[in-house]
Amino acid sequence: MSSLPFSSRSSQPSSRLLDSGMVWLVLYFILNLALTLYNKIILSLFQFPFPWTLTAIHTLCGAIGSYLLWSWGIFTPAKLGERENMVMLMFSVLYTINIAISNVSLNLVTVPFHQVVRAMTPVFTIILSVGFLQKSYSGMTYLSLLPVVAGVAFATFGDYDYTAMGFFLTVLGTVLAAIKTVVTNRVQVGRLKLHPLDLLLRMSPLAFCQTLVYSYVTGEMSQVKAFVTTSFSWSLAFALFANGIIAFFLNVVSFTANKKTSALTMTVAGNVKQVLSIILAVIIFKLNITITNAAGILLTLIGGGWYTNVEMAEKAKRDKSSLSNDSLLGTSVSPDEMISVKTQR
Repeated sequence: MSSLPFSSRSSQPSSRLLDSGMVWLVLYFILNLALTLYNKIILSLFQFPFPWTLTAIHTLCGAIGSYLLWSWGIFTPAKLGERENMVMLMFSVLYTINIAISNVSLNLVTVPFHQVVRAMTPVFTIILSVGFLQKSYSGMTYLSLLPVVAGVAFATFGDYDYTAMGFFLTVLGTVLAAIKTVVTNRVQVGRLKLHPLDLLLRMSPLAFCQTLVYSYVTGEMSQVKAFVTTSFSWSLAFALFANGIIAFFLNVVSFTANKKTSALTMTVAGNVKQVLSIILAVIIFKLNITITNAAGILLTLIGGGWYTNVEMAEKAKRDKSSLSNDSLLGTSVSPDEMISVKTQR
């Protein structure tokens, strides 16, 4: 992220902090939880049952926010050719369809069933990474995923009611979520090496237009027009605006965390976030949970911590191996330069 106003070679503590993938992962947790609960409040408290319109607000704020940061010189967009621009178009379609399938499937299955199937995203991420990107994972990584997936199943244990079409669409949405996470990582650390804000700038306007089309085709747009004429309030407008701002920062943090960690780490983080949202929902909305649910929550948190520990240990091992190779080649690498190497990696 050399185009940011701070340098990865800087010796300032704040610069090193912003180069840490763990810091961005924590920010991702906080903003993701905040937006999830905020969305529930808007949909229930303000009785605004229009998910496509809410998504359109998110993508519009992403487009405006990234454009403003570009105009202020915070980052410089990369020069892409026709082929790369086509990749961005296809990525935006994937982003929009992923949301569409998730919204539609949620109406055909119960929330517990939806969450359990979505908890399988890390499994699909591994399959895609191994099959298409030729990545390899240690046995400990595979083992650490088991309590995460099983924990979400126990944490959401309840009424697993679903239709055949709902089951198909939920599984399809989970596969698409894994594909989106892997593609996001490749776009930022692969040949394109796009800045997170650059990716958001290119994707958001396309996703916004596609979301409006979906809203029109499904008939939601006409429902929103009727809602505005009868139930609009400035408090709702402010709540939606604040929701869009949070979504913008979440997108920035999500893309940055994905770039600085890995696709698999992001999907595991999503699972742990799912369970943490259950805990906060129980506290805020005074919901009841069973002993099975509580055991699942604990199991997921333990699994998430185990996976993080395994990932950090293996990353430290890779960094040590890289330093050893540099020493054998007779090159001297300073700690600040090593931070830069880690960031690029």
